[in-house]
Amino acid sequence: MASNKNALIRYKTIDNCLRNNYRKWTLNDLIESCSDALYEYEGKDVYVSKRTIQLDIQVMRSDKLGYNAPIEVYDRKFYHYTVTDYSIKNIPVTDKDVKIMNEAIQVLRQFKDFSLFSEMDGVLQRLEDSVLSSSSQQRAVIHLDKNESLKGLEHIDVLYQAILKKEVLKIVYQSFKAEKSSQLIIHPQLLKEFNNRWFLVGINHKGRGDRQHLNLALDRIISIAKADDITFKDINFNGDEYYKDVIGVTVSSERRAQTVTFWVDSHNAPYVKTKPFHKSQTLIDEVNGGTVFSIKVQINFELERLLLGFGDALKVLQPPSLVKRITLKLERALQRYISIE
Repeated sequence: MASNKNALIRYKTIDNCLRNNYRKWTLNDLIESCSDALYEYEGKDVYVSKRTIQLDIQVMRSDKLGYNAPIEVYDRKFYHYTVTDYSIKNIPVTDKDVKIMNEAIQVLRQFKDFSLFSEMDGVLQRLEDSVLSSSSQQRAVIHLDKNESLKGLEHIDVLYQAILKKEVLKIVYQSFKAEKSSQLIIHPQLLKEFNNRWFLVGINHKGRGDRQHLNLALDRIISIAKADDITFKDINFNGDEYYKDVIGVTVSSERRAQTVTFWVDSHNAPYVKTKPFHKSQTLIDEVNGGTVFSIKVQINFELERLLLGFGDALKVLQPPSLVKRITLKLERALQRYISIE
């Protein structure tokens, strides 16, 4: 159990003790009660020292956690609250707390399809009780795909704050294709996650046309600094609108969405039916031992990689230009395997 969770359990236990005015509480009594509480949560003996409880009381008395608990000692050995009905559970949520929690909720709303968010309106009232009630849960029941060793994750909070505060940034960036890095002046608009990688969508200060919007992979960012001398361009960027015609993150203002039709064999068709490639996907026909689908999207690198990922289970039918590109890539792949032999 993490040390900060241990501390929360001790604070709650001390609070419960001191609210009981029918008993006199010595330091040893508080130590014993905290030890029992930790044993209940941890399932094994946890050593609680005299010094630990004394420091806990000091923290509860202070403003460090917002408690300002009126704890005093009388007869040189008994602890009690000097204010009737005081409890750390009654501490009001501050405006700062609400702001922080609201920002967290906005992030959580990205997972709005989970039914547990149907009662989000009442979450603030239940946060206090959930802090410790969740500690009894033995295992996680929701696991989101993540890779905490990815490069660039350290930039997320800096970029997130810059977007909120509408700050222009000087970003030193080196793409995989570039031989050396370059500095870009970016008006950050959106953080985008795709295929377990993070991207910054921004407006290139010096860009024009198709080069105005940039997708910067966070793992290729070398450094970030503020450009305080440049006024932020507020374009009311709408991520849903920007990405509506694409799979992935590569968007071109000069490309129009095209209808792409493809056949998937009967073994893999159920997967494609239940997890559509794009929201525009429609089922065209059941034919030749499989299913024909269509989507209307821009043709980009991510689309090609998705189609190629199905190997011999998928065949692109339209448009001719995409059929040619996929065929060429498969022929090259086959030649690589032949050359190994």
